[in-house]
Amino acid sequence: MKLALKIDVDTYRGTREGVPRLVEILKKHQAGATFLFSLGTDHTGRAIKRVFRPGFMKKVSRTSVLEHYGLKTLMYGTLLPGPDIGKRCAPIMQAVRDDGYEVGIHCYDHIRWQDYVAKKDAAWTAREMKLACDRFIKIFGEPAKVHGAAGWQMNVHALRLEQRLGFDYCSDTRGTCPFTPMWNAEIIACPQLPTTLPTLDELIGIGDITPGNVAQHLLGLTETPLPTGHVYTLHAELEGMKLASVFDELLTGWKAQGYELVSLKDYFAGLKLDDLPRHEVVMGEIPGRSGVLAFQSDEFLV
Repeated sequence: MKLALKIDVDTYRGTREGVPRLVEILKKHQAGATFLFSLGTDHTGRAIKRVFRPGFMKKVSRTSVLEHYGLKTLMYGTLLPGPDIGKRCAPIMQAVRDDGYEVGIHCYDHIRWQDYVAKKDAAWTAREMKLACDRFIKIFGEPAKVHGAAGWQMNVHALRLEQRLGFDYCSDTRGTCPFTPMWNAEIIACPQLPTTLPTLDELIGIGDITPGNVAQHLLGLTETPLPTGHVYTLHAELEGMKLASVFDELLTGWKAQGYELVSLKDYFAGLKLDDLPRHEVVMGEIPGRSGVLAFQSDEFLV
């Protein structure tokens, strides 16, 4: 049974400090993974506007944002100019690829995509996607084959672009199994490999869950595998930094449960495309995260 590790890299600090640490941990466990990079300017500080979003401040207080991201990162784009991640960190990204890990696109500007894409038109969406795709080619010398949206935020134009741009598969949604996405009954010919497990920042601080026991909680969720395995999303700013020991414990536990720890590419390779169910992509809320995000709805015309 496969468990794919999808690594979202949101910030300049996460790229510089979290990514190399994650590579060390992955090598220790001989685990595969997919790194999805933010490729443009780090504007993390502009997330301050989310204070008006229901549930945002509660999530911030639970997950110690200042501790995990650092004060300097939280000022980028407001009190400090944001560094261009792709320009400054290209050697780090290339080293990840050279170490044998799959690399793909998370976004160009994380805050801009996460906060605005859901309500933007086709032209805005195409410009953002082009910025990310062009920068990826500049860094890696070839087009990206996988995309995983920042904050699981999508619109129909982005889904159509993924098909048009030739992505082999994407992981933009939350759900329970791989599927062919639909939007208002329109079929999008680019399979979705949704995140099937909650993230650490969605769990820590809920009930009696702490950094000390969150790994055991997650391992309890994977004790009985889903028929198509799992996709777990982690963050360079969390599991690659203050919560690295949690990630180490998770990998040890998943291997003990019999999982093969793989990249999205290897996970996708084991699927039969003709057998993928069709599901609508809808926007909705999930426990532990503020606002709405894209997730897999009921199977279409079962």
